[in-house]
Amino acid sequence: MTRILVLYYSSYGHVRALAQAEAEGARSVTGVAVDLRRVPETVPAAVRERAGYAPDDTPEASPTDLADYDGFLFGTPTRFGMMAAQMKQFIDEAGGLWARNALVGKVAGVFASTGSQHGGHEATLLSTQIPLQHFGMLIVGLPYSFAGQTASQGVVGGAPYGAGTIAGADGSLRPTETDIAGARFQGALVAGLAARLTAGNRFFRQSEEALSCAS
Repeated sequence: MTRILVLYYSSYGHVRALAQAEAEGARSVTGVAVDLRRVPETVPAAVRERAGYAPDDTPEASPTDLADYDGFLFGTPTRFGMMAAQMKQFIDEAGGLWARNALVGKVAGVFASTGSQHGGHEATLLSTQIPLQHFGMLIVGLPYSFAGQTASQGVVGGAPYGAGTIAGADGSLRPTETDIAGARFQGALVAGLAARLTAGNRFFRQSEEALSCAS
């Protein structure tokens, strides 16, 4: 089966909600197995409690786990127009996979939560894609075939670069139906493309093996 990893970091639950929708979309694709995981927390428990962080019992992933998957969806909150430090640290710890080209040609998408519409939403989606391209991943955004991102009624997250949601300056906004639908769409798109690539690679390997046996 094609294996997809939905990996996220979430402080107040917004990115986690999107991650669950991404996973739901990916699971809708036949022949795909999906794991939902979070990156390890680095903020001390006392600080998280004072800040009102949402509890999260989703299992953690380790950087070496990435080699086992065919496609990825990375979710992060916005920190001054960039990914959260927890996600960046996780990616930085995957240098061994980069050194042996273990992730080259694998499909990846990015989704994000931002405090305001002009708080670095698109910058976060784009800047998070940069290290993924250094790994040789194939980047998938949120195309306009998802018509919801052209809506003009209310606050809508996401962009052509990936799904998203606007949390509000105080975090009081929750992902809208359109935001969730966009995440499902992106999850299904990444999973579908990964499945096609996996099937193609399997076909070529079988053909090479058959030719080798014939010779």
